[in-house]
Amino acid sequence: MNSFDELDLRILTALQCDSGLTNQALAERVFASPATTLRRVRALTDSGVIERNVAILSPEKIRDVLIAITEITLSDQHAEAFDAFEKLAIIAPEIQQCYRTAPSVDFTLVLALTGMTQYNALVQRVFSAANNVRNVRTRFATKRGKFATALPLPDAA
Repeated sequence: MNSFDELDLRILTALQCDSGLTNQALAERVFASPATTLRRVRALTDSGVIERNVAILSPEKIRDVLIAITEITLSDQHAEAFDAFEKLAIIAPEIQQCYRTAPSVDFTLVLALTGMTQYNALVQRVFSAANNVRNVRTRFATKRGKFATALPLPDAA
């Protein structure tokens, strides 16, 4: 567990809003020198707190993107079965997020698809009885009301 001071928290807050800031702009925003800011960002990255920097695209602006939330229940309920399914989910490019969940369902997945043909192929490839899947429940998003990526941050150490 990392311990953050006020400057770390200001940097993380600013980067969660806009990771494309130049070091100079970030330094101005967090009230620190550019050298200190760069050193802190590198330390936060090296420690794994900052995993990566990405561009978040709007599915509404990309033609034919279908977002779905899928709940998976496995037939066998043991650690090896969970690990095996998770490995399949991780390598499927259509599965954007994979969570082990409890109670009632074993996995909750967020999918990004180009349409029903791609969904059906995913069902055959990953969500089949051959892969220990007992039950699949998928809901398709009709409108995105909110989407956020910022995580809540702890108080300063």
